Amino acid sequence: EFFSGFARVILAMARAPKPVVARVQGKVVGGAVGVVSAADVAHATTACPARLSELAIGIGPFVIGPAVERKIGTAAFGAMSADTEWRDPEWCERHGLYTRVHPDTETMDAAVDDLTRRMAGFNPDALRQLKEILWEGTEGWEALMEERALISGELVLSEFTRNAIEGFKKK
Repeated sequence: EFFSGFARVILAMARAPKPVVARVQGKVVGGAVGVVSAADVAHATTACPARLSELAIGIGPFVIGPAVERKIGTAAFGAMSADTEWRDPEWCERHGLYTRVHPDTETMDAAVDDLTRRMAGFNPDALRQLKEILWEGTEGWEALMEERALISGELVLSEFTRNAIEGFKKK
């Protein structure tokens, strides 16, 4: 159920009738990378590194994988998943996870306010059509994410993952 929750959030963002704008102001880890990936536009600050840490605890970024791979590409998704290392905000911007990186929260807020104000004046039908085009090819994601949530659910119950999580808690 936990992993299905991420699937529902990502699918709701993908199916929203208008573009979703994310405002990122802290570290982005695991499922949060999937949520940011599901945003159509993501503004962040220089204090926003990102990391896919799932393999480090014995599971994988299976549910969020389709959204992350769609956003940053297969090679970057594979590298980010495999090494579980932090990626700096500039890397995230270069690979498309973030649309723009700002030096501070105030600058980011001004840019997000400006963008959303302008978008509010756009033709809603044009925005809806653009949103549909941007998400073409994701029609089967409901079943895909359900399958992936089952994989994650089984893995999180494994002895390996339970031990990895216990070790992580002790750090």
